[in-house]
Amino acid sequence: MKVRYGLKWFHGSMTKAARPCLHAVFASASLLLCIVPASALAQQQTAGREIIRRSLADAPLPHASPQNSAPQRLPPEGSARVAGTVLDVSGAAIPGANVSLLLGDGTQLLTMVSEATGEFNFTKIPAGSYLVTVNAYGFAPFASAEFAVAVQQDYEVPDVSLSIAPANMEVTVRPTDLIAAEQIRAEEKQRLVGVIPNFYTSYIHDAAPLNWKQKFSLAARSAFDPVVYIGVGFGAGIEQATNAYPGYGQGAAGYRKRYAATFVDGRSSDFLTNALFPTLFHQDPRYYYRGSGSFKSRLMHAVSSVFAARSDTGRTVPNSSYLLGDLSAAALSSLYYPQANRGANLVFTNAAVGLAGRVGMNLFREFLSKRLTTNVPGDGRL
Repeated sequence: MKVRYGLKWFHGSMTKAARPCLHAVFASASLLLCIVPASALAQQQTAGREIIRRSLADAPLPHASPQNSAPQRLPPEGSARVAGTVLDVSGAAIPGANVSLLLGDGTQLLTMVSEATGEFNFTKIPAGSYLVTVNAYGFAPFASAEFAVAVQQDYEVPDVSLSIAPANMEVTVRPTDLIAAEQIRAEEKQRLVGVIPNFYTSYIHDAAPLNWKQKFSLAARSAFDPVVYIGVGFGAGIEQATNAYPGYGQGAAGYRKRYAATFVDGRSSDFLTNALFPTLFHQDPRYYYRGSGSFKSRLMHAVSSVFAARSDTGRTVPNSSYLLGDLSAAALSSLYYPQANRGANLVFTNAAVGLAGRVGMNLFREFLSKRLTTNVPGDGRL
């Protein structure tokens, strides 16, 4: 027992005595483990960088091969450029001017402000027709003539020179087509007693000329107005009652044929006299209300308007559109009228009836229509 207890005491004593030493050993070992791997890792990284550096130095440099390089392509159509310089009448540059690039039809495409040197530069635009407008505070507006730009062309707008604006006067320059479009929208609201279309009477003396699209659009709007179908029905009913063109017969079948013939007569006449021939001869298909002067002068104006028209440039010219339009519409009627009624007699009779109807319509427009028409935008003048 004493020996066992003695050994136990000796073992415990040795353990207590050895603990500080063991702690010191473990601490030293841990420090070595931390230092050795870190230094070894640093050496490995240094060696790796050296290997990579040598590999890159020894590797052949890439070079471009003509066979592998992509072929150069021509620039797309949006490669033209329009530039210019905004100056005053003395030749000094005008910075900060609002410069707009418009398409040939007046649609605004791009806008920018002139630089300190007065320069402006529109790039990457497609080939086509354009015009430039310039507005600057204190200066009168500027609008260039329409010009054409080709692919890859550098176009320089000439003579962008602004004059001093009159005192207390502000002018906005707008393309003619936009003005005409606004006036057409106003004319399409004109109706006799608020119901019957009166689109082709212009109560504005200096109305803007119509382009070909506007002429066809107005003709379609007038020819297919819902009220027209009712008028055609009345006309066909009168022919049915008087047995006009007996070849059509009577009953529902005869009425349908008369209705179709009357409808086609009116539509072909509308498009030929108000759209097709006015476009070909550059004439205005509208009647211009006079509204002033003596009764005789107004009477002569109404009758002569059937035979004389206003051109798109404002000159008075022979009304070829009405004359040829009525003759052509009458000639087309030979295709669908009864066989017994066809021939030169039908053509000239229908043409004469068409011209007489236009004279009567113009007299009505000059002396009565303004009182009965709603939404009249102007009064007309000499």
